[in-house]
Amino acid sequence: MLELDGKRCRELYSAAKIADRVAELGREITRDFSGRGRDLVLVGVMKGSVIFLSDLCRQVNLPLTLDLIGIASYGDETRSSGVVKVTADLSHPIEGKHVVVVEDIIDTGLTAEYLLENLRTRNPASVKLCALLHKPSRAKTEVPIDYLGFTIPDEFVVGYGLDHAQRYRNLPYIGVVEPSAPSEPDGA
Repeated sequence: MLELDGKRCRELYSAAKIADRVAELGREITRDFSGRGRDLVLVGVMKGSVIFLSDLCRQVNLPLTLDLIGIASYGDETRSSGVVKVTADLSHPIEGKHVVVVEDIIDTGLTAEYLLENLRTRNPASVKLCALLHKPSRAKTEVPIDYLGFTIPDEFVVGYGLDHAQRYRNLPYIGVVEPSAPSEPDGA
């Protein structure tokens, strides 16, 4: 178990298990969008999905383009604030394109719901959602996830792009940060 700033980080999904699942998701997307021309756009939601997006796009055996959108609802907290704001918009139009939104985690569903509705107003040919993680116990709204990596319990996770206060994104696995055991008083 790794120590992070005095806290332990328990591995939930290994790098190998993540790689296997990302490859499966890439095959599913390839199958679903084969024969649709050069109109596939993977839209990564910054910053958490960037590592997932990088690995996933290399597993999709089709012509595609990438774009990024910045959406925030957490700040530096461990729970979603429920207030969604666009921090950076797409760099290219998606009208007439098949869009797969690539998210790191679906928690309350509020951010994903807002983003999907926002993108649909831009007249794409289709919009699908691909999420690495889903935490259904925290859902405030049901969001259809077309491609899902893993369903997780209500624990705060970091690694593989997921952060706490912008840290720990570089861990090669997905882990759960656990508080350190209280130190024993002197003389115990």
